[in-house]
Amino acid sequence: MSETAAFRHRVRVYWEDTDAGGVVYYANYLKFFERARTEWLRSLGIGQEAGRVATGTVFVVADATVSYRRPARLDDEIVVTASVRELCRASLVFAQQAWRGEELLAEAEVRVGCVDAATFRPVRIPLQIFDALR
Repeated sequence: MSETAAFRHRVRVYWEDTDAGGVVYYANYLKFFERARTEWLRSLGIGQEAGRVATGTVFVVADATVSYRRPARLDDEIVVTASVRELCRASLVFAQQAWRGEELLAEAEVRVGCVDAATFRPVRIPLQIFDALR
């Protein structure tokens, strides 16, 4: 599968996102990336809680690699992107970036797996969700 067009989600940097120097704490980029993936799914009509109830499955992060380029700071508005790089029957890989204007701040590759909500064992992505992801 070729990479999909990037979904874009705007995030404002608040005090809670920063360290004592007013710079975004590195781990908070993972939160920003999570929000972008969640909002992308929502834009496709896939609510994560509704999906759990209807299918008995949830998505979990299996692996993440992040590269930090430039710092984001308090009050910055950043755009976080999410695009599907690879779609398999039980997992997908996202390419994600955080931008301030034309400046790349951070980028990540995130592998997300589908698991049974009760046992957390890997399962196939439910067909109706899989079709929406394609």
